[in-house]
Amino acid sequence: MCENFSQKSLALGTKTGYKLFSLTMVEKLDCIHESAETPDVYIVERLFSSSLVVVVSTTMPQRMNIYHFKKGTEICNYSYPNNILAVKLNRQRLVVCLEESIYIHNIKDMKLLKTLLNTPSNPSGLCALSINHSNSYLAYPGSATIGEIIVYDANSLSTVTMIPAHDSPLAALTFNSSATKLASASERGTVIRVFSIPEGQRLFEFRRGMKRYVNISSLSFSHEGQFLCASSNTETVHIFKLEQMGPSGGDDAASWTAYVGKMFSAASSYFPAQVSGMMSQDRAFATVHLLTSGQKNVCTLAMIQKLPRLLVATADGQLFIYNIDPLDGGECMLGEGTESEGSEVTETQTCPSYAATAALPASGPVTATLTGYSEDGGAKKGEVIPEHEFAAGPVCLDDENEFPPVRGGNAQQRYRQTLNQSSLQRL
Repeated sequence: MCENFSQKSLALGTKTGYKLFSLTMVEKLDCIHESAETPDVYIVERLFSSSLVVVVSTTMPQRMNIYHFKKGTEICNYSYPNNILAVKLNRQRLVVCLEESIYIHNIKDMKLLKTLLNTPSNPSGLCALSINHSNSYLAYPGSATIGEIIVYDANSLSTVTMIPAHDSPLAALTFNSSATKLASASERGTVIRVFSIPEGQRLFEFRRGMKRYVNISSLSFSHEGQFLCASSNTETVHIFKLEQMGPSGGDDAASWTAYVGKMFSAASSYFPAQVSGMMSQDRAFATVHLLTSGQKNVCTLAMIQKLPRLLVATADGQLFIYNIDPLDGGECMLGEGTESEGSEVTETQTCPSYAATAALPASGPVTATLTGYSEDGGAKKGEVIPEHEFAAGPVCLDDENEFPPVRGGNAQQRYRQTLNQSSLQRL
């Protein structure tokens, strides 16, 4: 299953192709595009709410195809020397992650800007790319044996910092929307940590559990960065609240949680590191108990119809939306009108309820995500085979309805150029 949540949209890949959905309403899930031209899609990444979509199929796992889905045209495709494990993109950069190398492209013309060769073995393709328009921070594992994080500036093409985040190898990474924080989890899945960016200082620790190790499959900040959700192969999804302790005598200090937190923080310097670490960790602010466990799922936090919601897409092709109490937290409940057991969506349904999946083909499971060559034509290690073909004629991508203006300064003008035979339009 490959699921990708992005700005209230869901991109979903299946054995028969891929689908894109709008999540602007609680009552229904609107299918805005469906493609059956590429079977067995295991990566599908949409550039925010634009018409640019990147697709990778198991039939050709070394090739990345980029489409303008509203026009039904392929913009270009690129092939790589090994299987593509992940693709991440924002308005400046497109990043392709292989097991032992990472390729950074300029998204306006797909020019290869940098190849990071001989990166630590990363069989899951774990990486994260910030979405803030003013920077393009890339995070990826700095070691295959311990939880080191390399933070790389994909705009200036330079390493920012290395964060010693965990004792065990990394399992999940995500930036907040402003790219000022980075959350991580290790393969043990017991502790989730949040670091400042670009400094790399530890800001928060959250304990997901102590009784068992779990496989954390998804981390996601809320848009304003106040909450962080984490899903795993267990039946519980955790939501943590990122609360800074207020100054002495302030309103924040009046709460019992803030007071105890301050006492623990002050006392931690007198305890061994193992003890003080435990005392600085907070429990979940809110939780969701799924109906099943043992399967991969993806979670995200979003404001839908002016209320905070937790969205969970599961590997068996179901999407659930839960209401969140932003003040008291606690157990989150399914929204009104949601069947307690969820439901499956057939190929003929185009407006299913939000409790249902985007598509569940009868032939198998779904995939969803809630992104140099030699002169003789051969592929050397770490080099891209230029097997790209640009669409004939210009493809105009400057429709503001398709590409919302970038906030701040004259960024919109910087991203508006016409696509020709050798370049993509700046988005």
